[in-house]
Amino acid sequence: MDLTPRQIVGELDKYIVGQSAAKRAVAVAIRNRWRRQQLPEDLRKDVTPKNIILIGPTGVGKTEIARRLAQLVGAPFIKVEATKFTEVGYVGHDVESIIRDLTEAAIGLVKQEMRQQVTDKAKERVNERLLDLLVPPPPRNVPWEPDQEDGEDKEKQENEEAEKRQRTREKFRAKLEAGELEDRSVELNIEQKTVPVQIFSNMGMENMDVDLQGMLDRIMPKNNAPRNITIKDARKVLMEQETEALIDRAAVTEKAIDKVENSGIVFLDEIDKVCGPSSGSGPDVSRQGVQRDLLPVVEGTTVNTKHGPVKSDHILFIAAGAFHVSKPADLMPELQGRFPIRVELTDLTKDDFLRVLTEPKHALTKQYSELLKTEGVDLSFTKEGIEALADIAFDVNRSTQNIGARRLHTILEKVVEEVSYEGPDLAEKRVVVDAAFVREKLGPIVKNEDLSKFIL
Repeated sequence: MDLTPRQIVGELDKYIVGQSAAKRAVAVAIRNRWRRQQLPEDLRKDVTPKNIILIGPTGVGKTEIARRLAQLVGAPFIKVEATKFTEVGYVGHDVESIIRDLTEAAIGLVKQEMRQQVTDKAKERVNERLLDLLVPPPPRNVPWEPDQEDGEDKEKQENEEAEKRQRTREKFRAKLEAGELEDRSVELNIEQKTVPVQIFSNMGMENMDVDLQGMLDRIMPKNNAPRNITIKDARKVLMEQETEALIDRAAVTEKAIDKVENSGIVFLDEIDKVCGPSSGSGPDVSRQGVQRDLLPVVEGTTVNTKHGPVKSDHILFIAAGAFHVSKPADLMPELQGRFPIRVELTDLTKDDFLRVLTEPKHALTKQYSELLKTEGVDLSFTKEGIEALADIAFDVNRSTQNIGARRLHTILEKVVEEVSYEGPDLAEKRVVVDAAFVREKLGPIVKNEDLSKFIL
């Protein structure tokens, strides 16, 4: 999708309030990828992505910007926490697993694209297999040598039976297409996969280049158990089988690796937690060690995966952290140089909370209204009610821990808790959340500061 930076920001605005500087930075980074593809081959390989560090407290939209961006451009995306990695030699995760996980995400993405391309053909094959279950083909006879007269009679009889079977098959086909046989039972052989015993730790499995899981799958016997299921359920099983059979696995792998290498996005959260000098004691095994291990992956290296070698030279890395205690300058100079773009995200104001509750495409107030509508409850929020919610969320963030927009989830859940619980049994199905309603539900909690810290 060749979106301009302005169009990318416009799409992000549908889901994320404010933070225009961060949106502009990621929009330019994505557009630069498209620009790179237009360059001559000899120049293209030398143009590296301009990685980004997003600086700001929790709940202001850092992760959401990266996730929505990846969805928007259809790029392979993973979110990882820097704190889950440790220096090579210690028990923990190997940083190269980032690229392996990203490759797996790309495989899933490409498979989904290819599934859509073969859907029509797969449906035709599923219908034929369902007809085979409903009208089984004739059993194959052992070859024999008849005399001339018997052979002609038998051939005539077989032709009549074949015509009769074909007419029956066409009748069933019409009923199948009309949806009249969905509840009819058929016997279908369904593969029961045997789960192999895991004999390696996570660390060992990550460091092994051989696809042991795949090897074990091929070695372990496949159990095909006959089951009586409805046509409706059989259609789902057969659709999965036929779709898999129609997809070219080699093409999936090739396209997925290309997607990873040219459009992959890694969101590296909590980068500030691995800042600072290495410590001789305590849980800080080696922050500098994690940075040293991250450096070649961010800088550009080749990682062996079970799908083949994958280069990380042109993967876009978006790092994020609150940087309350440390600062970006505390990162290793070499790593700092790989993140040339720094963007500071601002704390959410009271007006921002108001916008978060109303403007985004899937705003929280809309979510709760739609959820309760499934129970026949008409939940609506007045302007004053939304303002009261924003005021309380802002004040609680200011007086306790500032967790940004995530505070709205806690506040809203507390406000509609009773309606959610009583929803199916409510006599009056219309509920209006106004300022008085919000104060009634949250007033006692907000007044008691200790209680508000515990509950909100």
